[in-house]
Amino acid sequence: MQEQKKQGLILVNTGNGKGKTTAALGMGLRAWGQGMKVLVLQFIKGGWKYGELKAVEKLGPNFEIRQMGEGFIKGADDQSLDEHRHAAGEALEAARAEFSKANYDLIILDEILYAIHYGLVAQSDVLALLDAKPESLHVVLTGRNASPEIIAKADLVTEMREIKHPFTRGIPAQKGIEF
Repeated sequence: MQEQKKQGLILVNTGNGKGKTTAALGMGLRAWGQGMKVLVLQFIKGGWKYGELKAVEKLGPNFEIRQMGEGFIKGADDQSLDEHRHAAGEALEAARAEFSKANYDLIILDEILYAIHYGLVAQSDVLALLDAKPESLHVVLTGRNASPEIIAKADLVTEMREIKHPFTRGIPAQKGIEF
């Protein structure tokens, strides 16, 4: 196969269905398998011990997940929004720093679309970050409510749509499936 010039892409996983982060992590695993260096910055998740964290430990230094959030947001009236805003701001600053260092081939901005939706980070700052993306860097943004501006900036947009979910029948989150 002829070697092609690497063109970094902007990819968006959005929608109300399950699997946005899972798909992004699968892409990260594929990239890692191709010898690429992967970073996942989680804008909301923090503190929980998800299964993927244990798996990534075994992949070594070329696949890193940084949980930078304060945990799930209960809604627009969440009393801890200032704490969430501060954590999301630090995650965005970490993304800026990593973009400028160019140490990674793929950076996943996990749940950044939620951070925009809840006003934890400004959409204009995220769009400016994407404008500053190194040419060869691949970036994945995940979360619900991708705006038309984010969609326009992306090279690939995938919408996960919920058709059926066990939670609606009272089945709690299952180890290995949701966490």
